[in-house]
Amino acid sequence: MEIKVLGTGCASCKSLYEHVLLAVKELNLDASVVKVEDLMEIMNFNVMSMPALVIDGKVVASGKKLTVEQVKTLLNS
Repeated sequence: MEIKVLGTGCASCKSLYEHVLLAVKELNLDASVVKVEDLMEIMNFNVMSMPALVIDGKVVASGKKLTVEQVKTLLNS
């Protein structure tokens, strides 16, 4: 599983990245988690609101401060 957190480095983006790391650890998932801060790469996902969460190439959330529990729900679906 490949997980990307898209964001330019704002507090919400950093928070989402930390929540994703916690969720992956708590679920004991075999996943790579990458923080993407390059605006050109972010634009490839057609995301207008950040932070955004991408799981296996699909944007599953954008512009939201997700809790660890919300991230776990998205990872399990």
